[in-house]
Amino acid sequence: MLEQTYIAADTISKIRLFVRFSTSIGITTAVMLSACTVGPDFVRPTPPAVDRYTSKQPVVATIAADGQSQSFKLGASIQADWWRLFRSAQLDAMVQQAITNNPTLEASEATLRQSQNNLRAGEGIFYPQVNAGLEAERARNAPIQQGSSIPGTVFNLVTANASVGYVLDVFGGERRTVEGLRAQTDAQRYTTKAAYLTLSANVVNTSIAHAAYAAQTLATEQLIAMETEQLHATEAQVRAGTSTYASELSIRSQIASSQASLAPLKQRIDQTEHLLAILEGIEPSKASLPDIELAELTLPTDLPVSLPSELVRQRPDILQAEAQLHVASADIGVATAAMYPSFSLNATYGSAGTSLGNLTKASGRFWSIGPAVTIPLFRGGSLKYARDAAIDAYQASQAAYRQTVLSAFAQVADSLKALEHDAEALQAQAEAKRTAEEALKLLQANYHAGLVAYLDVLTADVQYHQAIIAYLQAVAQRQQDTVALFVALGGGWWNEEPALHEGKAP
Repeated sequence: MLEQTYIAADTISKIRLFVRFSTSIGITTAVMLSACTVGPDFVRPTPPAVDRYTSKQPVVATIAADGQSQSFKLGASIQADWWRLFRSAQLDAMVQQAITNNPTLEASEATLRQSQNNLRAGEGIFYPQVNAGLEAERARNAPIQQGSSIPGTVFNLVTANASVGYVLDVFGGERRTVEGLRAQTDAQRYTTKAAYLTLSANVVNTSIAHAAYAAQTLATEQLIAMETEQLHATEAQVRAGTSTYASELSIRSQIASSQASLAPLKQRIDQTEHLLAILEGIEPSKASLPDIELAELTLPTDLPVSLPSELVRQRPDILQAEAQLHVASADIGVATAAMYPSFSLNATYGSAGTSLGNLTKASGRFWSIGPAVTIPLFRGGSLKYARDAAIDAYQASQAAYRQTVLSAFAQVADSLKALEHDAEALQAQAEAKRTAEEALKLLQANYHAGLVAYLDVLTADVQYHQAIIAYLQAVAQRQQDTVALFVALGGGWWNEEPALHEGKAP
């Protein structure tokens, strides 16, 4: 038994020497032959030659609305945690919670890891493919199959072997394949960045909407309380004969109308709470969300605006489209290389015997080494059309990239114009609320003094209520359009610090 162990170790030692020898030959041959890579070398698309997003000269700042003006800083840096500009610790905590727990973001990160591992697996083609085997079998042959009348025999066969194979990437097909895998990894990386940006924007926008609905609900409840107080005064006047019963019915009708408007507002509050819970990665039944008030959110006043040439190098969706274009370019190289001969170098060494003890006998040794070539002579045009299809796919990716860039520029332009008009609308709504409130107070005083009819007060009530709701909507719209600008500019992810994701790598 000790002798057999020694013999097996000797065989393995020879196999190792053979593998090293074959490896050195293969590497040398690969270096000499792998000097050509067919297909186009990818070149990043040139940024569009424009220096602004709108047809008119961009404004430097919006008008002052509700005491605040927003200024645009062309070329200024965008901070990665842009939501902190709203100066709300509760909002910041909600965004961080979503980044930590959101299932959609987790799925995107897992897909990114999958893409990275696929790339590593693809790069393995450039290394020697080494295999070793040990087989033992007992068999009976039948010489009559070869036309012999010799009786069959039963025998044992033990075989130990090792093989080394190299793909000689003469025309660069494998390199283009790995190039495509690397570009796919880039595409998934930017898809994950886009998921991260979308998630943070959804949390902020939903929080703003929730705060606006809550503020509108409070304003409506205050109006109902004021109308109820007026109802009591009118009931007393009806009993005293100084007011008509029709005035009392009008007040009751208005109170019922105001109460009816509460239900849709409360429904929207519930919906935003459920959406926030989902974004946070929590079941709605278990969610305990912070109560953020609209007045607590600070409007960002200094807004960075990236140059168009910078935007195409920072928006995740544009970079993802660029990476897909790179994939399509590499696919052309793969399809082109398939039209050329493919080369490989293979070597095998082994020993066979009737037992482990005689594996080292010279009569049982076998080996082979040599190159192999496969030349595609006729495939019915499939290789040519496959290359044509790859070129068509590249042209489609080019068009998709251009469309993505155009859409991105339009989103930035829309956001800039929206903030200009938001300021104008908010200024008008703030003035309407102020004048409606003053008019209501004057009419209420005159009504209690018996100088005006209640219908005048009722009309003023409705106008004031509408002015409050419109004002709150304008405030929320201005804040949400500010969020839209940060999203349109890419969110500043390239300026993020490692600690921002608390150990996560989107």
